[in-house]
Amino acid sequence: MSEKLTFAPISYTGWDSLSHLVEEVNRFNVNKILVITDPFLQDIGLTDKVTAPLKEAGYATDVYTEVVPEPPLVVGEKLVAYTRDHQFDMVIGVGGGSALDLTKLAGTIAAHEGDVADYLNLTGTRQITKKGLPKILIPTTSGTGSEVTNISVLSLETTKDVVTHDFLLADVAIVDPALTMSLPPKVTAATGVDALTHAIEGYVSKNASPVTDALALQAIRLISQSIRTAVSNGNDKQARIDLSYGSYLAGLAFFNAGVAGVHALAYPLGGQFHIAHGDSNAVLLPYVMGYIRQDCEKCMKDIYDAMGFSSTNLSQEEAAYRCVDELKRLVEDVGIPSSLKGFDIGENALTSLTKDAIKQTRLLARSPMPLHEEDIYTIYHAAYEGKVVEKRSVSMS
Repeated sequence: MSEKLTFAPISYTGWDSLSHLVEEVNRFNVNKILVITDPFLQDIGLTDKVTAPLKEAGYATDVYTEVVPEPPLVVGEKLVAYTRDHQFDMVIGVGGGSALDLTKLAGTIAAHEGDVADYLNLTGTRQITKKGLPKILIPTTSGTGSEVTNISVLSLETTKDVVTHDFLLADVAIVDPALTMSLPPKVTAATGVDALTHAIEGYVSKNASPVTDALALQAIRLISQSIRTAVSNGNDKQARIDLSYGSYLAGLAFFNAGVAGVHALAYPLGGQFHIAHGDSNAVLLPYVMGYIRQDCEKCMKDIYDAMGFSSTNLSQEEAAYRCVDELKRLVEDVGIPSSLKGFDIGENALTSLTKDAIKQTRLLARSPMPLHEEDIYTIYHAAYEGKVVEKRSVSMS
């Protein structure tokens, strides 16, 4: 059976890859460039590393900083309107997943009629038909993989939805680990586990292929064996490099294979409680993987090995159990709460979370184990109690 694989046309990876920015901009017939970033990066001067060489090369640049974490729909609508009104020739996103997602949205939807809401996956009625402006995406976190995906995620009233089309893909992705050196430990942890989740869900996805498997396993190796160091010592250059490459590979893996149950359940946590996406994935990761273990034991054995352990003398079942334990330990080690109680979420919220999660049919369709409403509630309850359970509701740890 053939597989379709999609990648951004050009990617630069590795230390000092930002030095290729101007030469790439020069390939496009542009003059007026909108740089989209968040106010923190502007305040610490990191955005200047992008705008200064552009200005020196003679390009007119405008910096837009009205970016917030987990951006609500209204933020996307405002940015698209701004991009339309000022007639830019190119958009460049600098920052974490929110800045990059908004950049993709602005560069594409600004070339279309109507509102951003008209193009949402679950409720939109319009189709994307134009590529829009050239897009260069420059991540400053190692986590979201947004620089190599065709998805823009937006927060709605209680959950999230996406705008997705291959026209949202970056023309150029520049993944420079040097830009992640100033990332605080808490953000390093959340984005790093986000990337690990991308790799794991991509590996167990029903849409996985030998190509995405190779990408996912290498991402798991790099992330799981560098994230603790990157969190505890952000100045460790090799840890930052490994985490950066791991995030990039995880992005390529999950973009082509898809994510599933962890993300489906994480979206409502962000929508209802405004928990950062990386934290939402992290707190749910061991509970979802523990619950679906029986339907992906071989994959979980591989994941356990990729995390740096040895399953040589273990049965497939035992290796899968240990994999879940190690995922829970990793989340705890990097300082992320390992239960919903740790985020001050009450048991009375589990029903509404379930009602929103079951709507994420695009994501749930890729789960190796079908997850119905009762399954989702059980997983949320396990995450609330901090106690992993499997499909048969047998206590594990």
